[in-house]
Amino acid sequence: MSRIQSTFARLTNEHRKALIPFITAGDPAPALTVPLMHALVEAGADVIELGVPFSDPMADGPVIQRSSERALKHGVGLAQVLGFAAEFRQTNAATPVVLMGYANPVERMGLDRFAQDAQAAGVDGVLVVDYPPEESAELHASMRGVGIDVIYLLSPTSSAARIERVCQAAQGYIYYVSLKGVTGAGHLDTADVETAIARIKARTSLPVGVGFGIRDGDTARRIAAFADAVVIGSRIIQEMEAHPGQEVSRVRALAADIRKAMDA
Repeated sequence: MSRIQSTFARLTNEHRKALIPFITAGDPAPALTVPLMHALVEAGADVIELGVPFSDPMADGPVIQRSSERALKHGVGLAQVLGFAAEFRQTNAATPVVLMGYANPVERMGLDRFAQDAQAAGVDGVLVVDYPPEESAELHASMRGVGIDVIYLLSPTSSAARIERVCQAAQGYIYYVSLKGVTGAGHLDTADVETAIARIKARTSLPVGVGFGIRDGDTARRIAAFADAVVIGSRIIQEMEAHPGQEVSRVRALAADIRKAMDA
């Protein structure tokens, strides 16, 4: 059983839902990435999504775009991200790490090398935004060979056929994008999200997480009432932007508040 599977199985037994925070590797500084990962786990995170900086993050709103820009200015690329994952894994053998990013850095490294290096670094899953299922055969083959899950996105505009295809191809968990548009945008209608999650869960036994637009403990609690996981990214990055020099402590406190609300 993979780390992702065992984490969700444990949470099911505990009648709890997964908290999945997202940070961009290398933001606000490379030296803070691993301490931030550990702080998130200490605060109750169950899975860490580690963003791979990219110059054209088309699915991301301005907050995460800025985080990528800062990381790229520090020279952080895919190789460095794998280094952060490996460093984290030296002292945390249990918490799943999922890399989230775009196809270009992966293709520049080469799929087979990426797969081998990701496995060596202790990566558990990959979510490549611009690899739809019908274009992912080579990605799946490479990841299957090293036991890494390939995770996919669904959105409010996904057709029944698209939902079916993703449910057949996905591994680990499915990430439902709760809003039309980019990360951190718009107002979240939890009733609409609940309907969509029910439609997805009717077609898969995989856990389904919800992200985009979750900004506080109250929203996370309402989403956790029907989803298997809550993904939060832009709000974490905003907290770091607002409190330079206090990033680790502020992120730990924010994640702990969201965890407490989800468990209430």
